Amino acid sequence: MGSQGVGQTRSAISQARRVVVKVGSSSLTTPEGGIDHDRIRDLADVLAARRAAGTEVVLVSSGAVAAGMAPLGLTRRPRDLATQQAAASIGQGLLLARYTAEFARHSLTAAQILLTADDLMRRAQYRNAQRAMSRLLEIGAVPIVNENDTVATHEIRFGDNDRLAALVAHLLRADVLVLLTDVDALYDGDPSLPTSSRISRVDSPEDLAGVDLGSTNRRGVGTGGMVTKVESARIATEAGVATVLTSAANARAALDGEEVGTFFVPAERRRPSSRQLWLAHATAGRGSVVLDPGAVRAVTVRKASLLPAGVVKVEGDFSAGDPVDLRAEDGTIVARGLVNYDASEIPELMGRSTRWLARELGSEYSREIVHRDDLVVL
Repeated sequence: MGSQGVGQTRSAISQARRVVVKVGSSSLTTPEGGIDHDRIRDLADVLAARRAAGTEVVLVSSGAVAAGMAPLGLTRRPRDLATQQAAASIGQGLLLARYTAEFARHSLTAAQILLTADDLMRRAQYRNAQRAMSRLLEIGAVPIVNENDTVATHEIRFGDNDRLAALVAHLLRADVLVLLTDVDALYDGDPSLPTSSRISRVDSPEDLAGVDLGSTNRRGVGTGGMVTKVESARIATEAGVATVLTSAANARAALDGEEVGTFFVPAERRRPSSRQLWLAHATAGRGSVVLDPGAVRAVTVRKASLLPAGVVKVEGDFSAGDPVDLRAEDGTIVARGLVNYDASEIPELMGRSTRWLARELGSEYSREIVHRDDLVVL
């Protein structure tokens, strides 16, 4: 497995044992929307060189929908889900075929991994994805990961591969995450304006207070802007993964630890457990449980379990074992956890002590609404 992060400077990036590289649609396609074979070849050359140097490499690649646009005669990214799925189903095969050919030039085997958000929301599937990718790295393959746009829905999807890449970096205990986009770094203003300056280093989220992140994509083939990239960097650094944000043209320099792009320093504190990061970033609440002020304090300050006595309202339709949002009475989401009851069961339990519930309804009702081991404060 990867080591525990590469530290506070870029210099150790070149020695990283395991890296995740994410490339966006706009970095892989022509202005007309088709696959740019030269760009894919250049990227494969860079990653193959790192693989030859002994670094395990995982590529998270967008571009399936963009690659499928030209065969469908589309000049703009489709807005409706069905056409996006059709384009993805055509484009994913074209994209992987090109990667397979380019990595084969270096005697490397490309392996396709298609994930949906639901795959990382369900713990058994999360673990299965982790095992599969780890085994691919062990046998020397290059896993190529993408969101499974053909079956993803608007309601449950990553929406952009930046967040997927950050979660994969955590999943695999990577040392470094490199986010490749169509601008060379994060700027303190519009990158096209001469008054804007490159932000070369971010030590904590507070460093970006007041920075207008805006949007970086001008070509209409991707889905993400700088906001999602910064959020993904936060997820990764929170998990101890050093992160570099730069352009695809700077990929080699970034992996060599040179002063390109923006370097996000990994947190020095203990990495959150897989369960905590999974709950915080790979799940979506299937409903909400509203807490009284005392329960909010118990959950957020004392890190206690949520008991029936502190619940004042239930929203949505969920089943035992589902992730749910824990909200304060003003609507603020304060935590997320795996609930122990169906939504229909909780109203009868609200405001009651576990002792009363056990006496009146039976011992099976003495359990918590959400146990503290299945809960993360947001």
